[in-house]
Amino acid sequence: MTEALDLKTGASPARRLSAGIGAQIRAFVRTPINVVLLVVLPLVVVEGYGVAMAAFPQLPFVDTGTLAEMGRVNGAIYSVAFFAGVLGLFQVISARQADERLRICGYSRSELFASRLITVALGSLIITGAALAVLWWNVPPEAPLFAFGALALAALVYGLIGMLVGAVLPRALEGSLVMVFLVDFDDFLSSGLLDIDSPILPLFPLHFPHKLFRSAVFDGSVALGNAAAGVTYVLVTGVVALLVYVRLTGNGGELA
Repeated sequence: MTEALDLKTGASPARRLSAGIGAQIRAFVRTPINVVLLVVLPLVVVEGYGVAMAAFPQLPFVDTGTLAEMGRVNGAIYSVAFFAGVLGLFQVISARQADERLRICGYSRSELFASRLITVALGSLIITGAALAVLWWNVPPEAPLFAFGALALAALVYGLIGMLVGAVLPRALEGSLVMVFLVDFDDFLSSGLLDIDSPILPLFPLHFPHKLFRSAVFDGSVALGNAAAGVTYVLVTGVVALLVYVRLTGNGGELA
């Protein structure tokens, strides 16, 4: 109670932000299934993709690596995007009442968003590290730092999308189904397994992370244009998520 009063009456924005982040992290790690999702499931997804793709015959339009390698590469992108998206979704959905209590303690909507975003970003980095470690076991990247950066871009953009979906559709089942559809559809079209030439592909969230990740893993190179486009996508998504979060959570989940 004393801490709450201090936060309400005299705490600096930095102290309120650090307190909010700490509260989010403590709430997250109290649930063991969350830790399992972050660390164990990337192993299942990355290896599962590799084993599944290895069962198919070599396809004429796949010209980079073996199918098993491509499967593991795509599995790494999918795992970080999906789990970061779900993390962002539930960071917003599961703490709506807590947000209202923090508002009483003097938090602004933007501070609440920032505390959730930093928590999602930290979780995304853990997911990224786990997925890259699993991939490295069978497919060592030519440029590990670039590969980590590409995976982190995929995780961050879908963490923000998950927060956006959680603000617009604050229900666990419906929000989770939306995330499953978005990530599946996006990953399939952005993976490079299919020869698709469409001007709308760069609008998909995983388009640039996929390109960057494949180049980093197989060639050890990075295209600065793709990197700049990927970072810009994350920044724009973050601004949109912030505006929607502030607007919707300030009106009980309904647009004014």
